[in-house]
Amino acid sequence: MKKKNVSLIVSAVLWLIFAGFTILVMHYDVKPIGPNQSRVGFAAFNQFVFEKTGINFLWYELTEWLGIVVLLTAGGFGIVGVVQWIQRKSILKVDRAVLAMGIYDVIVVAMYISFEKYVVNYRPILLDGKLEASFPSSHVMVAFSILGAAIVYFQKRAKNNFVLWGFTFFAGSVIALMVAGRLISGVHWFTDIVGGVLLGAALVSLYRFLMQWMMRQLK
Repeated sequence: MKKKNVSLIVSAVLWLIFAGFTILVMHYDVKPIGPNQSRVGFAAFNQFVFEKTGINFLWYELTEWLGIVVLLTAGGFGIVGVVQWIQRKSILKVDRAVLAMGIYDVIVVAMYISFEKYVVNYRPILLDGKLEASFPSSHVMVAFSILGAAIVYFQKRAKNNFVLWGFTFFAGSVIALMVAGRLISGVHWFTDIVGGVLLGAALVSLYRFLMQWMMRQLK
C-alpha cells in the first residue's frame, strides 16, 4: 500500500475515533457536576479524577507559558514561508512542506474557534468568575497538532539525525508537559484532555497527508 493511502486511512480513522468519543462525552453519564450545575459527560469518572488531582495554579501558569512556545513554533514556520515567498517571488515556489503547514495552521485555528463556539462541556472550575468551554482542551490540541506537525516536517526536511531527534525530544517533552500540566492544574476534565490528544493526533495525520499530497501535485 502506498504511503499516501496509508496517511489518508490513518487520518480518516483518527477523525472517526475523535468524533465517536465526542458523541460519547455528549451522551454518556451526563450529570450536573460542574460549576453552576453545568453538565458533563462521563460524570462519575471525571469527578473521581478531578477529586484526585485537585487544583494547581502553578501548573496552570506553566502550561500558559508552554502555549507561547507552541505559538512561536507556528510563527517560525510562518516567517520561513513569507521569506521564501518574497525571495522566490511566487507562493508556488515556497517549500511544499512549509506551504502545507500554512494551510494546516488555518485548519487548526478553525477547529479551535469551532469548539470555542460549540460548547460540549465547561471547565470544572470558574476562571475570572465565568464558565468557559473545556472540551477538547485547546492547549493540548494546539500543542499536539502544531508540534506534532513540526516533527513530521523535520522527519522530511532535517538534514541530519541530530536536528531531527533533538527537535523530536524537545517537542515531545513540551507535549507531555502540556498534557500532564493541564490535567494536574484542574482546569480541565479528564475527557477534555483525551479529546485534545485525539483531535491533535487526527490533525497531525491530516498534515502528513496534506504535505505528501502537495509535494506530489505542485512539482
